[in-house]
Amino acid sequence: MTVQLVSVIGNSPGVGKSTLCRGLAAALREGGAVVDHFEEADILAREAFRPVAEEFADGAGSVRPATLVACVRAYVAEAVAAGTEVLVTDALVPFVPSLVAWGHDEDAVAGVVADLVRALASAEVSVVYVHDDPAAALRRAVAREGEGWAQWYVAKLGASPGTRQVRDLESAAAHLREETELTRRVLARTPWRTVPVDAGELDADAALAYVRGRLARDPGRF
Repeated sequence: MTVQLVSVIGNSPGVGKSTLCRGLAAALREGGAVVDHFEEADILAREAFRPVAEEFADGAGSVRPATLVACVRAYVAEAVAAGTEVLVTDALVPFVPSLVAWGHDEDAVAGVVADLVRALASAEVSVVYVHDDPAAALRRAVAREGEGWAQWYVAKLGASPGTRQVRDLESAAAHLREETELTRRVLARTPWRTVPVDAGELDADAALAYVRGRLARDPGRF
């Protein structure tokens, strides 16, 4: 059995990534598939990712790329052994925002993604890339989460080696635009199917229907 990994990622907070991920996992289950929904916070809780949690907690505030790759490989192997058919992951592969924040340049990021391609060679991988203009998306995130969230988000980026130029929401949006282009470039070098979703044009229901249509191979599954 070839396990399918559908990684739902976003170019900015506020694009509806997690909502789409939840909807896709639920729809697949309703269609009869054996699904594992890997939520964003699970990276610090799942057994397969224990090395990631341990490295992150050791005070460095970062994780070695080799650890990320090894944990992804272990996660997929664990899923296959359990008979899982589809892995729907929220903000997992290919880790570009984290790698950039930790100070890795484009060549290093591309190298990690190439390692992930090899680690996931036994899986059918699709990356659902939810995007919008970061300034608009950040405004939605602040409206939803409040000004305290905005201060936390800016401080988090500003404290990381690769994003120290971020001092306010305007500079955060500028950074996210650059990161969007980097993500598109590295994904274009992979054999993975990429499904772009314009969050500025599609509401949550329309985005889910669009993604299911783009992923469809077996109508009973997607």
